[in-house]
Amino acid sequence: MSSASDATERTVVCVKLKKELPALKEVPFEGHPLGQRIYDSVSQDAWKMWVEHMKMLMNEYRLNLGTKEAQEFLLEQMEQYFFGTGVNLPPGFTSEAPKH
Repeated sequence: MSSASDATERTVVCVKLKKELPALKEVPFEGHPLGQRIYDSVSQDAWKMWVEHMKMLMNEYRLNLGTKEAQEFLLEQMEQYFFGTGVNLPPGFTSEAPKH
């Protein structure tokens, strides 16, 4: 038996993609103000894009998410990605392998 809320998926006007899209199903970083802000205004599609960007940041900067510094860095990057001026790629980063 499914409830009416299951039948209608929550949508948001995505702050990143500028259109109405399916919303996240749960608050990321529950208890953190940025998590609620993302839940209220970021779509599932934009969140998937962020996750890919975050993986690149973690690899390029060799982040250890066990440290408070790495966690704070990612939260700052996330806020810029969704609500700021965008993101800067790491120095020397290229999205394609060099051609030989």
